[in-house]
Amino acid sequence: MTIRIDMAGAGKRAGLILHATTLVAFLAASSAPTPLYPLYRAAWGFSPFMITVVFAVYAAALLTTLLFFGALSNHWGRRPVILLALAAELLAMALFLGAQDGGWLLAARLVQGFATALATTSLAAALLDVDHRVGATINSVAPMIGMGVGALGSGLLAQVAPAPLRVVYGLLIAVFLIQVLRSARAPETAASLSAAKWTPRPRIEVPPAARRAFLRVAPLNIATWALGGFFLSLMPSLIRESGGATWLGGGAVAALTFAGTAAIVTTRNRTAGAGLAIGSLAISLGTTVILGGAYLSSPAVLMVGALISGIGFGAGFLGATRSIVAKVRPEERAGLMSAFYFESYLANAAPAMIAGYAARHLGLVETATGFGAVIIVLSLLSLALPDAACPEKTVEQGV
Repeated sequence: MTIRIDMAGAGKRAGLILHATTLVAFLAASSAPTPLYPLYRAAWGFSPFMITVVFAVYAAALLTTLLFFGALSNHWGRRPVILLALAAELLAMALFLGAQDGGWLLAARLVQGFATALATTSLAAALLDVDHRVGATINSVAPMIGMGVGALGSGLLAQVAPAPLRVVYGLLIAVFLIQVLRSARAPETAASLSAAKWTPRPRIEVPPAARRAFLRVAPLNIATWALGGFFLSLMPSLIRESGGATWLGGGAVAALTFAGTAAIVTTRNRTAGAGLAIGSLAISLGTTVILGGAYLSSPAVLMVGALISGIGFGAGFLGATRSIVAKVRPEERAGLMSAFYFESYLANAAPAMIAGYAARHLGLVETATGFGAVIIVLSLLSLALPDAACPEKTVEQGV
């Protein structure tokens, strides 16, 4: 009996490690092109507007895929969809590797958006299948680790490695090929599949048992991901306008994601409600500090605000994830995570694009003030909402 338990424990750990590293790799690949955009502009001479278009194409592909295909692994199984996502991601990396102009970038980001959406929902569901509590923690921390490592790693390679527009994609192709081989040999994690016939139509699937919790965490989840959009669209410019070094723009994003990771690690044993409360307070306080740094033209204050916001970013995302996954059945997980990520990425992409346009017409600090005020209001609103029941056990464990 002991041997079986140990083998089961080893299999669970192996499954968590496999799906976690695959998820981190996808998120790292999603942020890898960001530090290279100035190099693409210098090499090919396209306008800043083209960068906005590339970002919009990626966001549109990701959101459309979540809308139409987000629940696919509930019907086909986790492993087939993960392998499909890996195949699409390899195609995207090949397009980046061979890119000759802006059209190649558009095609690469289009395919990458499709692959990332398939991967995030199927991998998130697989992690929850293996261990719902640990899986929720990994689902919260993996995007932060992945985006931070991808942006920093790509930027460093662009400075020290030969062929800066190629080498990072060659390395990522090697990583994804390894994950294809490992995932192909991994067992299917879904204990049961949906009996309903799947058709490619737009759908947002929030199971009835999770709807109250989903609505309860929506303001904070929107604030959390809008904060990420704030950092991607406005924070580098705020630091530059305040007299900070150019590299501090990427440093601020890293401070946000790595502080978020630390917050997840330190709050992982707290209740979902505690995570929501810490997230709400830290995001509202951190955003206030950031706005103060913008008006004071102080890069140091901006970085302090990034660290405080990062604590809220991590704790809030973990609390939101745990709040919604507790009651759903295995065959409902991919649909639920699809709806959750659709809301998350929409809250990340749409405000960032609006802010990029508004900053050119209203002014940088004015746009940041309006953007930050919305984030603060949503965070404080989350504190005022009543708690939604969030049991420690899942349905299959007995609620």
